[in-house]
Amino acid sequence: MGLIAGEVDQICLSHGFFKIHQEYKPENGSENAAVIVPAGIPAEARLLVQETAKAVYGALRCRGLSRVDMFLKEDGEIILNEVNILPGMTAYSRYPRMMAAAGLPFTEVIDRIVSLTLKGKRR
Repeated sequence: MGLIAGEVDQICLSHGFFKIHQEYKPENGSENAAVIVPAGIPAEARLLVQETAKAVYGALRCRGLSRVDMFLKEDGEIILNEVNILPGMTAYSRYPRMMAAAGLPFTEVIDRIVSLTLKGKRR
């Protein structure tokens, strides 16, 4: 199985700082943010973000799934924010939506995780 980078998403704030979700109804998302997949950036910028995410993943020797969060500045510079090695897998989580937008439905994401886990146990 080859490394797959999900589609790049974008968090658009209406005000304040980004809050991951509402405390009492997380399925409603954040009251001050909308997550857009794919991000409203040029295709070249999306490809650069994906390739940078793969490079970070490889440099850190990550295994299985992870979400590499970055900021894309207006001048095109990419800034690493964090590597989430256990991203959410709920219906409202970013990771499954990013992968679905890249052509990998949730069932296939789960199949890949199980396969990678079983492969790792055989070593």
